[in-house]
Amino acid sequence: MKKISIIAAVVLAAIMTSCGNGTPKANMKSDVDSLCYAIGMAQSQGLKDYLAMRMGVDTTYMNEFIKGLNEGANAGDDKKQQAYIAGLQIGQQVSTQMIAGLNHELFGEDSAQYVSQNNFMAGFVAGTLEDTTIMNVEAANEYAQTNMKTIKARQMQTMYGENKKAGEEFMAEIAKKEGIKQIENSGVYYEVITEGDGQIPADTSFVKVKYEGTLIDGTVFDGNMDAEKPMTFRCNQVIPGWTMALTHMPAGSKWKVYIPQGMAYGEREAGDKIKPFSTLVFVIDLVSVGR
Repeated sequence: MKKISIIAAVVLAAIMTSCGNGTPKANMKSDVDSLCYAIGMAQSQGLKDYLAMRMGVDTTYMNEFIKGLNEGANAGDDKKQQAYIAGLQIGQQVSTQMIAGLNHELFGEDSAQYVSQNNFMAGFVAGTLEDTTIMNVEAANEYAQTNMKTIKARQMQTMYGENKKAGEEFMAEIAKKEGIKQIENSGVYYEVITEGDGQIPADTSFVKVKYEGTLIDGTVFDGNMDAEKPMTFRCNQVIPGWTMALTHMPAGSKWKVYIPQGMAYGEREAGDKIKPFSTLVFVIDLVSVGR
């Protein structure tokens, strides 16, 4: 018999009838009874893992799950009970996915700050009931798109403002160093370690590169200088500061490049070591142009 997906299994379980909130007792009086039991057993395959991994259910409380499962199955065609159960399911998604996701989007790992679930739910319910007393859906979408970035940027500034300031001070000192050059007023500075005489790539060119990346305190966060083969990628597939440097470097060159946060990852975090507003330093060895 062809297996039904786990989602289908959940739906099937929800429409089967049972007795009470405990574990239903099998009554094998006929081959149809046995068939029903067998299909029920077969459709439960993988369900416990699905509950834990996909729905976030603590399987320590499987008795509570069975209680809810039986209530859902016993609801049958009771429209009122069906609506209530659907509300429970979506409410759980609001809490564990929407609210949690919004908290992370706005405040990152700062657990001391969190959005108002009460206000979220007030808006969610108003939208569901088509209540436009405060705003309609179109206005809500526009407000969210306009203000999400502003609020997030303000939070990032609060959390990582010192990082930004340190980077600006570092770049101001770099600009004063002898032998340092700026690329087209971009804020990206470089010093030549080795000057090549090969082709200068366009932003759409593929290049072969070896490099090492560090923070302004010297912490190495990435690199492949010791690798046997260089990396190959297109110049416009990297952060803007890299693209700026590569499209001014003759092949065969090795430069030390200083990239301000605005030409790097900006307010984004990249990996474990690159925090928002990080100024980055790279030694870039442009081995060749082309695949």
